[in-house]
Amino acid sequence: MRRVVQELIEWLAEPEQKPLRFSLTRWLLRLLRRKMEKGTVEVPDVSDLLEVDTMLAERIESWTREWWEQGLQQGLQQGLQQGLQQGEEKGFYLGELQTLQRQLTKRFGPLPESVQVRLSTASREEIERWLDRVLDAHTLDEVFAK
Repeated sequence: MRRVVQELIEWLAEPEQKPLRFSLTRWLLRLLRRKMEKGTVEVPDVSDLLEVDTMLAERIESWTREWWEQGLQQGLQQGLQQGLQQGEEKGFYLGELQTLQRQLTKRFGPLPESVQVRLSTASREEIERWLDRVLDAHTLDEVFAK
């Protein structure tokens, strides 16, 4: 953005371009304020493109740092929320899986390796279906029947 402002300063250097420089300055300030209204970044009031360039030179690093910190905070917050949701889901899933393994073992004895592999790769829906079936099934095959 600074490079564009610097180019504008050069192009509009003639005294008769002063009204256009003023209009562009106002437009740039409105644009900056609108883009930054969601954050805590303040855009000072300036009256000329040279002042816009100076302001950008002085503040671009602090704005970038603020945006980076805001983005980092938002990312951490979202990651924490997603992690908690996934943890809850995974914890529930693991609890169901352990319950099913315990019920199958109690009902049918030690589980063959093929059943253990099938359980370890099962979806949550399959485990829920098998949990329901273990109560009525007479054999392991009946639990896993399609």
